[in-house]
Amino acid sequence: MAITFIAIILFIFSILYAIKFSQYYHNGTPSIRRLPPGPKPWPLIGCLPAMLSNKNLPTYQWIHEVMKQFNTEIACIRLGSNTHIIPVASPELSLEFLNTHDSVFGSRSISMTAEIVSNGYLSTVLSPMGEQWKKMRKILVSQVLNLPTLHQMVGQRTDEADILLRYIFGLTRNGEAINIRSIVRHYCGTVIRRMIFSRRYYGKGREDGGPSLEEEDHNQALLSILRHVNAFSISEFIPLLKKFDLDGHEKIVKRALKVIRNNDEPIIEERVQDWRDGKKKKAEDILDILISLKNENGKSLLSIEEIKAQVTDLQLASIDNPSNAVEWALAELLNQPKIIQKAVEELDKVIGRDRLVQECDIPNLMYLTACIRESFRLHPFSPFNVPHVSNSDVFVAGYFIPRGSQVLLSRLGLGRNPRIWEDPMRFDPERHLKDGTIKFGISEPSLRFITFTRGRRGCIGTSLGTNITMMLFARLLQGFSWSLPPETPEINYYSRTDELSLPKPLHLHAVPRLSHVMYY
Repeated sequence: MAITFIAIILFIFSILYAIKFSQYYHNGTPSIRRLPPGPKPWPLIGCLPAMLSNKNLPTYQWIHEVMKQFNTEIACIRLGSNTHIIPVASPELSLEFLNTHDSVFGSRSISMTAEIVSNGYLSTVLSPMGEQWKKMRKILVSQVLNLPTLHQMVGQRTDEADILLRYIFGLTRNGEAINIRSIVRHYCGTVIRRMIFSRRYYGKGREDGGPSLEEEDHNQALLSILRHVNAFSISEFIPLLKKFDLDGHEKIVKRALKVIRNNDEPIIEERVQDWRDGKKKKAEDILDILISLKNENGKSLLSIEEIKAQVTDLQLASIDNPSNAVEWALAELLNQPKIIQKAVEELDKVIGRDRLVQECDIPNLMYLTACIRESFRLHPFSPFNVPHVSNSDVFVAGYFIPRGSQVLLSRLGLGRNPRIWEDPMRFDPERHLKDGTIKFGISEPSLRFITFTRGRRGCIGTSLGTNITMMLFARLLQGFSWSLPPETPEINYYSRTDELSLPKPLHLHAVPRLSHVMYY
């Protein structure tokens, strides 16, 4: 009886699918509603069998292989019964999606992991279009990431840059190789933590300024979430399987989120109570700003759950790209000594050795900016941007994009597109100086590669992201001469296929290049 029932259900779904699919294909040929090229999907399950049969490849590589197979910079891959994945590797098409049709592709995908991380879609980045997203975005633009607030907190960011130099200087005394990945992630984490909470440690901390276990666990949890949120989970594409966490992504995200909440929520709850009790009356950091906001009735504009979700959102947005770009930039520079020499010469010429580089110097460091642009282009932390979901049917470049499609701008496909970039796998900062795009800083408005994207879903924290990345990179190069350990004659960049970060954390020797008094 049960088998008969299941067979009937599957038959009904097959009929419905055949009717829907006939919109796009007629007698085996594309209809007037022509989808972008891609593999022909199976009824009900789409291209999931093909995706699952390539388990030796990460899903993002399989998607890029599909695009290569069809020789296209835009594809359509249907997963499940009705989810169209539209990967895009063309800057012109990317602009058409996010500029010409920005209002259509302004929403986000609904997924188990995104809902968990955003506390039920209460924050900004992962929330679908709607009043909640508009409310949170307005707060970030007008109160949190605006220029007056960023200027108010420049002292905290500068202090972190000073502590960074002092910490590395202390490590140089024992002559051991320094773990660059640990340093850059700790710096990004502490900068945003200082701005949000006015503190750099969750526990007792360390006198030398280095990361404690709590901070390392917190950073790892953030990065784990970034790798798994909105990942290609089978359970997301087949409704009957949604309650089964077949890929384990939901479990991983919940475990990572527990680490974050165990550290952050006691601070948030205590601060909220301080404001209620009148112990706090002046906003001194981002958390204070979020708590002190009032609505037209004089009551708290944000609930404590909204504050918690937005705090997590800000931390997720601050750690991955800056740390990854700087680690890769150092690795590439050490592979080409002439490039690192030019970068250091620029620092000595523009800044000198009698003072430390500051945020106000960043616009004058053209060559260093070119190095970071090139690192973002060639070595993105993630293969795609956060999905842009269409809220209506639309035609883009002659292709029919159905409502609910998830458009994925390919960070890899754009940054390594041989039609756009000459010798795309070569690290060459000069290309950004020659084509004049250096005037945009590390932004890329033409979407030839992705840093902050654009449109209503573009990154609100462009200025902050630029300052964190460039200050970290500039201070490391100004403060120290870097070299590979004797046992590491070269860096093996591409020994792994499943990660976009360096296969192993970068370990380098450092020698101070400034007067010792500068480090204190």
